[in-house]
Amino acid sequence: MAGLSARPNGATHDDTLEVFESRGHAIMSDADNLKRQAAAQALEYVRSGMKLGLGTGSTAKHLVDLLAARVNEGLEVVGVPTSEATRAQAESLGIPLGTLDEHPVLDLCIDGADEVGPDLTLIKGGGGALLREKIVASAARQMFVIADASKKVGVLGTFPLPIEVVDFGVAAIRRGIDRAARAAGCQGLLTLRRRPDGHVFVTDQGHLILDAAYHSITNPAALAAELSNVPGVVEHGLFINLASRVILAGAGGVTVIDRA
Repeated sequence: MAGLSARPNGATHDDTLEVFESRGHAIMSDADNLKRQAAAQALEYVRSGMKLGLGTGSTAKHLVDLLAARVNEGLEVVGVPTSEATRAQAESLGIPLGTLDEHPVLDLCIDGADEVGPDLTLIKGGGGALLREKIVASAARQMFVIADASKKVGVLGTFPLPIEVVDFGVAAIRRGIDRAARAAGCQGLLTLRRRPDGHVFVTDQGHLILDAAYHSITNPAALAAELSNVPGVVEHGLFINLASRVILAGAGGVTVIDRA
């Protein structure tokens, strides 16, 4: 892809495997190992001087960890985080950070995904940062998605679609979302997201999230357009024509898929 190339000889770092200590023995998590492999592959395309969008979620955490190691080795980059959680992690590891006001055009955004569908359509927002994630991805010249291979699906929708809404008239907004979904051929239960302690989940921007169990989204572009027209909907987790490359790590290795 223009402007980006892998590091010579596909060199990687020794810390591309996540290891957990249990009773004095090293135990490797297969799922985290795959996420870390995908993150490590994405970092092969990062060069000094780049302005990087830093994603949110379990896979993006590995990206930030590995990026910090590269920064400690002398890589010069500026990261723009997509959530307060990512900001806190990156700051604690010494990664230089900036904002979109300071850097309105980014070279590359690297983020995870909850599902990867045909034509690199995505469902994102499982971590609750979909609004900032979409803003940052839209500001980047290219967006790389990193995930384990299980996230690749034939049809989007098995993972509930996050829909970010304002905290006003939620019952009316729900009705609007239901009408919009039916117009796009979808129907399913909307669930107000809550934290593990039972309290309502509130995004970094002070909004709520409704998770839509549509199960099958056969026309993501149509649903995205309908949802965007519902008053009170701030953003939704359908990412259309944003991902330029998807990096999937599976048992057979790492697969790179570019958007046609």
